[in-house]
Amino acid sequence: MDLLLYIATSYILFTLFVFIRNWLEFRSLRHQKPSVSTTEEAMPLVSICIPARNEEAVIERCVTSALKQTYPNFEVLVLDDNSTDKTTEILKDLSEIIHNVHTISGKEKPGDWLGKPWACHQLSEHAKGEFLVFIDADVWLEEEAIAKAVNSLRQSDTITVWPKQRVVTFWEKMIIPMIYLGLYTLLPAKYVAQHPFWLPRSLRQKFAPAFAAACGQFIAFNREAYDTIGGHASVRQEIVEDVELARQIKINGLTLTMYDGVDTVNCRMYHNHHELFEGLRKNFFVGFGRNLPLFLFMAAMQIIVFVIPFVALAIGSPQEKMIAGILIAIFLMQRWLLDLKFKWNPFISLLQPVTILWYEVLGIRCVWDHYTGKKATWKGRDV
Repeated sequence: MDLLLYIATSYILFTLFVFIRNWLEFRSLRHQKPSVSTTEEAMPLVSICIPARNEEAVIERCVTSALKQTYPNFEVLVLDDNSTDKTTEILKDLSEIIHNVHTISGKEKPGDWLGKPWACHQLSEHAKGEFLVFIDADVWLEEEAIAKAVNSLRQSDTITVWPKQRVVTFWEKMIIPMIYLGLYTLLPAKYVAQHPFWLPRSLRQKFAPAFAAACGQFIAFNREAYDTIGGHASVRQEIVEDVELARQIKINGLTLTMYDGVDTVNCRMYHNHHELFEGLRKNFFVGFGRNLPLFLFMAAMQIIVFVIPFVALAIGSPQEKMIAGILIAIFLMQRWLLDLKFKWNPFISLLQPVTILWYEVLGIRCVWDHYTGKKATWKGRDV
């Protein structure tokens, strides 16, 4: 038990350092000034691109929020990616009522493309804007989101926004915040935008892709940068296409900035446990580059860091209980700060061991799928 607690202590102290840095340095889109001008030249056209497949429950909210932007010069393009639900009907009704919604009927997906990259590629071919903003259909924007994004895009070739995740059901509250805890404790956000100062200049460009990250729920490009990396055609077979786009940006020496979307960009990823499990199942192992040793190492570390301290607190020696109590307190402080920022239920954090065990089950299923050749299904398609 002592050895496991020492390992957990080392991990917690390292991630605490990263968390503190990110808490101070992770920029928020809401703090950006909205782009304001009286001349059309200074207010370039923005193309808001929305891929939609079987999104009948959310598409109207997404499109309506896009149309309410205070930024004066934008177009909204929605690609109906061969939906089999009422998405097509809803988009048709919206287009009849609101004439500046451009609905595109998606072409049949080629065999060497995955669904989302193909949909976004088609949107990019129709988009006329100097700036391209890709948002998922389960995202909805506050009124100044695009104006603030444009101001940010004047300073960076690409920006990505991590939305404020709305969680409603029990399992959403249990699982979704863990994604953001990982973001805030494992990846220094500043290094996404800037080279680490401690890395020798001769190695900075070589290792730049290692610090690439993005959230495909909201990712925006200067058109020139998008074309430079080859657009979504360059990631046509990538399940985690957002991260690969970020890597291409870094590989090409372009700039990328991350923001949180509190009070500007909202998202509700899943609506029930089945959607949650299947949605994460399709990209969880892929997110680790299908690297089994790394995947197993991180799985073991999560047990050691987030489960063992609770066990030690219950049955350990007095010294082990003291160490475990300190580790749990540090973890809860991090979770509660994120809960406060994103307005999540703080009491759910006390069930962290259950959350970790859920992810362990998910991980086992993902590895099983990979090595047995079983494909995940999403929106009626194999992934």
